[in-house]
Amino acid sequence: MTPFLDDLNPAQRDAVTTTEGPLLVLAGAGSGKTRVLTFRIAHLVHEKRVSPSAILAITFTNKAAAEMRSRLESIAGPGARSMWVMTFHAFCVRVLRSEAHRLGYTRNFTIYDDDDSKRMLTSVMVELDIDPKRYPPKMISGHISSAKNELVLPGAYAAKAVIPPEKMAAKVYPLYEQRLRAANAMDFDDLLVNAWRVFSEYPEVLASYQDRFRYIHVDEYQDTNHAQYSIVNLLAAKHRNLMVVGDDDQSIYSWRGADIRNILEFERDYPDTAVIKLEQNYRSTATILAAANAVVANNAGRKPKTLFTANVGGEAITRYYATDERDEARFVAQETERLLREEHRSYADFAVFYRTNAQSRVLEDIFLRAGVPYRLVGGTRFFERAEIRDAMAWLRATVNPADIQSLRRVMDKRPGIGKTTIETLQSCAYEDAITLSEAISRCSAEEWVGGASRKRVEDLSAALDAARALEAPSLRERVEGIIAHSGLISVLSAEGTLEAQGRAENIQEFFGVVGEYDETHEDPAERTLEAFLEWIALRTDLDQLAEDDRSVTLMTLHTAKGLEFPVVFLVGLEDGIFPHMNNIFDPQGLEEERRLMYVGITRARERLYLTHAASRQIYGQTQSNAPSCFIGEIPDEHLKTEGLGSAGFGGAAPGRGRGDRGGSMRWSADRVQPAEGRVFGSGTKAARKVEEKLELAAGDVIEHKTFGRGTVLEVAGDKVSVTFAGLGTKKLLMGYAPIRKVQG
Repeated sequence: MTPFLDDLNPAQRDAVTTTEGPLLVLAGAGSGKTRVLTFRIAHLVHEKRVSPSAILAITFTNKAAAEMRSRLESIAGPGARSMWVMTFHAFCVRVLRSEAHRLGYTRNFTIYDDDDSKRMLTSVMVELDIDPKRYPPKMISGHISSAKNELVLPGAYAAKAVIPPEKMAAKVYPLYEQRLRAANAMDFDDLLVNAWRVFSEYPEVLASYQDRFRYIHVDEYQDTNHAQYSIVNLLAAKHRNLMVVGDDDQSIYSWRGADIRNILEFERDYPDTAVIKLEQNYRSTATILAAANAVVANNAGRKPKTLFTANVGGEAITRYYATDERDEARFVAQETERLLREEHRSYADFAVFYRTNAQSRVLEDIFLRAGVPYRLVGGTRFFERAEIRDAMAWLRATVNPADIQSLRRVMDKRPGIGKTTIETLQSCAYEDAITLSEAISRCSAEEWVGGASRKRVEDLSAALDAARALEAPSLRERVEGIIAHSGLISVLSAEGTLEAQGRAENIQEFFGVVGEYDETHEDPAERTLEAFLEWIALRTDLDQLAEDDRSVTLMTLHTAKGLEFPVVFLVGLEDGIFPHMNNIFDPQGLEEERRLMYVGITRARERLYLTHAASRQIYGQTQSNAPSCFIGEIPDEHLKTEGLGSAGFGGAAPGRGRGDRGGSMRWSADRVQPAEGRVFGSGTKAARKVEEKLELAAGDVIEHKTFGRGTVLEVAGDKVSVTFAGLGTKKLLMGYAPIRKVQG
């Protein structure tokens, strides 16, 4: 028997040793699913004598893929390198590098990111004379992306378009695809669609991949969209040794096409499926798990499971009721400093999660004032900076001469080449059915552009030719040579400003990234400019989340999935914020919001804080929202309340009853210190109006500010269960919920 099986619990061991036929592993948060996947693959290699090249493992992040590859190499040895362990998009890219010629692309096609795609789509809309104010490109892009995720091609989409935005998207879709193909480029959705097309339209290609991959593993199956689901089913159809791992309770990406039905209906697709539940959690305390289980149990559309742990007890979950968003942020900063000091923690132990990016502004402001170091995940990334995109455009135009968007950016940043010249050359390229690169080369001979502009275009053509002809002993030297031909650094140096100097330094830093990439990739096939560009194109926010013991992490809940921290703050827990207003009246949407809450809770290992505010300024408006309905779903015995309405209200920091924290906090001068010692932000009132206590009983009719009229089902202490038409039953806190008795 494989030695490492002794390290697994019974359910994990069953998942590792069940190797034949379809297998559904329902893996709860923190249940060791990566360990199970890794050990199962190692078991196939060591015990079943399966060739590593016959194994495919699909993950949802590059970070997870890298972690799995590293673990496999340590367990299975160097042979693990021949396995395909990668994300869906990386898998599709690898297939398409070999097979895209069947669809009219060359193997060096460019992968367009969101910005490239938006620019291409906008130019198509201009070409079709579509008003971008009436039909914003982002809206049209969303419709086209949804169509691609559902594998609906342009012709079929036009036939099913009904409402005006869909009809406009149907008009844009075919020309957008035509322009992408002419640029030898694919957007992210195309990677999935075109891989599916190759498998569907060329049976011999599908057969070759089916024969190769006898054992297929898919992680985070609850997050697959229809295109990914279809690709997996095509590949697994022959051998049917398909293991999918996921947790329907963590399905939180429907807004980008994920379909929870893929995991809920897996047993329908594969009637002979073996189902194994991983319910033992190795991450969180019993208290945190009890809260998570209580919240998610309110969802009807789920597979029953209950997380448990050998960890006993744990700190009660702190619920903090703030006066406003600044008070909330101050509490987070103060509590971070307190735990840092009293429990000898590092800043890396702390994470703050919020529902939308707009909520980070106040947190950043307070953290800066308090001297709390932080890193913002999801902000402007290094590769999104203008000067880095300029450098990338030159590299991409060197590799793919048909890349319209990169060439337009190259020309746009070239001194002396204006918008009129760019549009003239692109029009000539379309009319003569040639690439924009060819139009640049032929510009002088064809006299498409005159005067000084012609000379500028000739110089650009010569620079592009020199960049493409450049040979160098290393990838870094090749990149440095191409950028030298571009003149980007020379132009920045000539500006002579501090800002320009900073941009030039960023390009130098970019060279360092190239060098680091070159040093960490041993395979010669991966040490090419094409492979480097692909690596950048497939990177995500989480791939840039390096270990850092000097910063608190700030990120959205959607980004937090898959991570864990000793101390977690969930902020902005108010109806309309979280759950989000867009989903609060939609039963399915509300269930997804609840799953998002479950994900947030289960990121915490040791301590969890839930915060909400009496009033909040967001999107330029001041809102007074009720505490999130999700707080009311957590049993009282797992919560301790601080702040407004708590037993200690009126003393020291809001509701804490401990006086000033002192320590290293450096607050701004805008706070005031009332006589009784409580700290307030500017404009905060020291007392609230005492309201008459609401008396309710079963059968009473109440009206909720957000949910409308409902009927009381049960009253237990300060909690009341109310059924609302079309929304189901909700548990509310009478002291906080914006309700009034209408009848009873």
